[in-house]
Amino acid sequence: MVDEKYRKKIKTIDGLLAEIGAHPRDKKVIMCHGTFDIVHPGHIRHLIYSASKADLLVASLTADAHISKANLRPYVPEDLRALNLAALDMVDFVIIDPNATPLEHLAKIQPDYFAKGYEYISEGMPPKTKAEKDVLDSYGGEFIFTPGDVVYSSSRLIELAPPSLSAEKLAALLQAEGLSFDDLRHTLDRFDGKRVHVVGDTIIDSYTETTMIGGQTKTPTLSVRYEGRTDYVGGAGIVAKHLKSAGGEVVFSTVLGDDRDGELAIRDLTEAGVETRALIDPTRPTTNKNAIVCAGHRMIKVDTLDNRAISEDIQRRLHQQIQAAEADSVVFADFRHGIFNPETIPGLIAAIPDGTFRVADSQVASRWGNICEFERFDLITPNEREARFALGDQDSVVRPLALKLFQRARCRNLILKLGERGLIAYRQRADADQMRAWFTIDSFADHVVDAVGAGDALLAYATLAHVATGNPVTASVLGAMAAAVEVEHDGNVPVGRDDVLKKIDAVESRANYES
Repeated sequence: MVDEKYRKKIKTIDGLLAEIGAHPRDKKVIMCHGTFDIVHPGHIRHLIYSASKADLLVASLTADAHISKANLRPYVPEDLRALNLAALDMVDFVIIDPNATPLEHLAKIQPDYFAKGYEYISEGMPPKTKAEKDVLDSYGGEFIFTPGDVVYSSSRLIELAPPSLSAEKLAALLQAEGLSFDDLRHTLDRFDGKRVHVVGDTIIDSYTETTMIGGQTKTPTLSVRYEGRTDYVGGAGIVAKHLKSAGGEVVFSTVLGDDRDGELAIRDLTEAGVETRALIDPTRPTTNKNAIVCAGHRMIKVDTLDNRAISEDIQRRLHQQIQAAEADSVVFADFRHGIFNPETIPGLIAAIPDGTFRVADSQVASRWGNICEFERFDLITPNEREARFALGDQDSVVRPLALKLFQRARCRNLILKLGERGLIAYRQRADADQMRAWFTIDSFADHVVDAVGAGDALLAYATLAHVATGNPVTASVLGAMAAAVEVEHDGNVPVGRDDVLKKIDAVESRANYES
């Protein structure tokens, strides 16, 4: 690869010491330390000036885990930030510091000079700088402060105009994990035959098209003419269809009313190839959400539903279906329309056979629900709003929020959906490398047409990828790819593998600077 000659500059602390030797040295060493989130002209001037004062310049950067001064920072992950610095001619070596401060590395490297920007002493020496001075004094090192004539801020530059780096950041993540774009393609091939049992609330989403006639003169009532109505299977039903479209063998357990919408759901799902095991409850309607649309604007939504908890008899029959289904994964798609509530959830979880990969998604935009009720699941996929509701946390920035949810839910894997900002994922690590316990993935959507359904597509592809590979990074990337395909089309329609393959090809081309 083109960047291999630059990657040779990126060292571990032991590798760096082997290169430069112990202090005192024949060649003078100067060290710079910072975040370097977006390398801007101020950084370049700082590095050029520093390099002019010694024989070797070591650029040290703060690891992702210790950057939390703003939301969704760092914008550029540590591996890509290190490569950015390594590509600069004046930089001889780059290290990623896993510590919260550079003090430990300063003591080990013992550079002749430690370079800082003039702003760090323009108003007196801060306590952190004083601690660095103490380390330098311990072996005879010195500070060099670069001229303070130009000051830039990475955070302010990002907030003004965040650059589109989704492809580059993905390429860096894949390389760090020992993965490739071909691995993503091969994983899709492994979806065939994977058995998934979806349990959840079916929703019929209806769109009633109208045209404006006029308004009443005596009352503020709009008058519209009926033009037609289109019905789609939504809720847990569309999750099942996404899974089937991706290549899975899907069984779907749900509760429907004895009505037209229930018959529509069974017919549509059967035609899609989903084995539907519907439990009919004649005392409740099939949930229907009818949006009244006029000239492209949704004027009002009329919901026909009964949110009572399912009966004990329905619960018992659901338990039997969950226990009997031979599945690699069980997906609980919770829309809070009767199946899932604090009383029913423990029994439904207990019915899942041992060794089954357990997934939960709690989409509670207009209902009360809590993703933390699905404790110790293998994968949960809430959005930011649902996470904040579950934790009662309105204030934390995204990464601490995700960590808090990951710990509270005690899940093995968390994908926190962030809409147009992509996702952040946490995973349990069997090794000691907790620095990679979390990672971020930007959105791959080129042009958003309709954001509805992105989470359903992500859930389906991430589930199958987990079952196929057991790799959280592969699962999160393919989930993000499927979500991008979904939002680039009108309506919540099942995402096929061919479209995801095209998206992988397009992102790889951008990562490799191909036209």
